[in-house]
Amino acid sequence: MTKHKSILIHNIYHMLSYAFQTLNQENYENVAIESFEEMYDLLAAILAKGIGIQLKQGLYRTYMNLEENLPVMRGKINILGTVKNRLAHEHLLMCNFDELSENNLFNKIIKTTVILLLKNNKIKSEYKEDLKKKMLFFSNIDVLDPKSINWSTIYFQRNNQTYRMLISICQLIIEGMLITTDSGDYRLAKFVDEQSMCRLYEKFILEYYKRHYPEVNVSASQISWAVDDGIRTMLPVMQSDIHLQKENVVLIIDAKYYSHTTQSRYDKHTLNSNNLYQIFTYVKNRDYEFGGEEHKVSGMLLYAKTEDKIQPNNVYQMHGNQISVNTLDLNLPFKELSNQLDSIVKSHFGDVIKVS
Repeated sequence: MTKHKSILIHNIYHMLSYAFQTLNQENYENVAIESFEEMYDLLAAILAKGIGIQLKQGLYRTYMNLEENLPVMRGKINILGTVKNRLAHEHLLMCNFDELSENNLFNKIIKTTVILLLKNNKIKSEYKEDLKKKMLFFSNIDVLDPKSINWSTIYFQRNNQTYRMLISICQLIIEGMLITTDSGDYRLAKFVDEQSMCRLYEKFILEYYKRHYPEVNVSASQISWAVDDGIRTMLPVMQSDIHLQKENVVLIIDAKYYSHTTQSRYDKHTLNSNNLYQIFTYVKNRDYEFGGEEHKVSGMLLYAKTEDKIQPNNVYQMHGNQISVNTLDLNLPFKELSNQLDSIVKSHFGDVIKVS
């Protein structure tokens, strides 16, 4: 099967299907069984299918404030503009009015992303043709400068929830794959970058455990600092990637997606010190919250397995807590990949039931 770095392309689809529940619907079943040679083809196929579904439901529209010269009044009259028309002997009223429009940020992002994909010569013509057909319905929608999109300001309401997966896929493509050439043109980089894949990797593991292990409380919760005087001013937030808890047994997983799982100096390989400090801090502060209750808090650094010869697989007992460092092999058939995740839960929580 084809790989993207050290991940089977089809496993990326599985990761996306956990991160975005929409992909589990029957509308995407053809995508799920298709074989993809390139990461771009997979993303293009998902986007084309998603756009098609959205077109059937209708493109999201928002009220836009427009200003036009009209023969009859509409909305509010712009006095200054109307006077200028009169002086120019034009019998028109300049009016300001609100109108429902498809030319909004959400649809602009989709069109911008599709244009980028169409320029990529690695995408098969069949996916390009499908995307081109969809773009016929986007003729009145503007294209954005991809670098100008402020993803942090995008929020979803009840009437645009169906765009959540589409915009997330667009962000994965634009943020993760976009680079600028010397001429100022945009093209797609060879691979999705680590930061974008890391977010997907974290989300996949979190949603996998949420779906399959209802007996375990699964969250990406914050951990409080164990301060003696209650003062936490200016202390940074401790945000866990995956927090698993059953009764008073806790496992905190810090998911890491790097090109290299260890650091090397003078031919000596060691664990990433910052990663280790971080998970140890999370574990000790979470441990403190239980006080005198009987409990067990453990931590795990879970790296995506790379092609490096040396891969960490260690268990440490640190000041009363277990800290383990493991790798998750994303280059295995998905059944074997899921077995790895299942074994982590069972080794910490015993005989918990997995649901399909």
